[in-house]
Amino acid sequence: MERFDVMKSRVLTVQEVSNYLRVHPSTIYRMLKRNQIPAFRVGSDWRFTVEAIDKWRSQAESSGMQADGTGSAK
Repeated sequence: MERFDVMKSRVLTVQEVSNYLRVHPSTIYRMLKRNQIPAFRVGSDWRFTVEAIDKWRSQAESSGMQADGTGSAK
């Protein structure tokens, strides 16, 4: 498996996805509460796949929405 494929299937924690997106972890928790970011639970912890986050971000960017879904990015 190539390095790119390994990264795409990688599972991230809240802290890791907040670093990846360069936002505060509280922003991630707020988005989780509003069902605005793709994630799944492992017990009581949230997890994210890089592939799902990249797809979500790409869709948000192409629709002109901010990552938090609040409207037009200007």
